[in-house]
Amino acid sequence: MATKKNRLWEKINWKTLGWACLIVVLIVCLINFIFEYIFSKNFVTGPSMQPSFETGDQVISVRNSAIKRGDIIILKAPDKKDKLYIKRVIGLPGDVIKSQEDGMYINHKIFHEDFLKPGSKLREPLNGLYAGMPYTYTYTFNIRSLAQTPDWQRFYSKKYLKKLQKANRVPKDDYFVLGDHRTVSKDSRMIGFIKKKAIVGRVALRYWPLSEFTVY
Repeated sequence: MATKKNRLWEKINWKTLGWACLIVVLIVCLINFIFEYIFSKNFVTGPSMQPSFETGDQVISVRNSAIKRGDIIILKAPDKKDKLYIKRVIGLPGDVIKSQEDGMYINHKIFHEDFLKPGSKLREPLNGLYAGMPYTYTYTFNIRSLAQTPDWQRFYSKKYLKKLQKANRVPKDDYFVLGDHRTVSKDSRMIGFIKKKAIVGRVALRYWPLSEFTVY
């Protein structure tokens, strides 16, 4: 005599169940493929992009995207293994870059950094290195001067540094990045140029917190 439990198993359409399982597996595989080769989900930590981004923000970046000046990117940190940074692209390959009197010049023309306006209203603590200065304060530099710093000497050979001093421009296939919170950001001023292959993706969307949902 069949029990109620046995009768239930007899009624199961195993073909339908098999198709349902296959569809679930395919959806999972598709999602994994999308975030492995098309998009990247990332969490923001640290103050280097304040106030544009805060610790805890969650973003989606597009892999293999064309990079323009002003884009926000996720990149593999050249100074820390398995760590990612979020920065803003300032210099493209071949650009001549100069910061002077807290203004940025690209190819000898002023670059209006409108994205820095929110940070210009915020001030550093009075006990810090840049006491009372706005978050956006950017000290004077160019590629020639950076090529003479101890920071860049950690990453490049003397021969290459001399080449950079002579050219005074961003090399081919390289990018120059800065954080929006200029007084604290560890960026190209310290870690040098960012190779194209080191760029994980261009930030296209902030989806968390929901109150700060933004499409870039």
